[in-house]
Amino acid sequence: MAADLEEKTNRYGELLTEALEAATIAPPEGTPMADAAADCYEMAASYLEDGNHFQEQGDLVNALASFSYGHAWLDAGARVGLFDVPQDGHLFTVE
Repeated sequence: MAADLEEKTNRYGELLTEALEAATIAPPEGTPMADAAADCYEMAASYLEDGNHFQEQGDLVNALASFSYGHAWLDAGARVGLFDVPQDGHLFTVE
């Protein structure tokens, strides 16, 4: 089971890293929606940082949870139009 947790944690960390690189803020700068997108992006980036910290400490359960929460912030933002994201592939569930 530990190997499964380690593999899944690594996979979700990579997924969040790729998703952060692929997502761009969609609403025009200076609008409330752009501010909301920036907040969501910051939350996702913070969860990535937390997950990396937990992973370095050997706490794979909290690392996986952090990576999952971070990706959820981005994925939800993409669904409501806060981010421009790739429409195909494995990073987002926009369709």
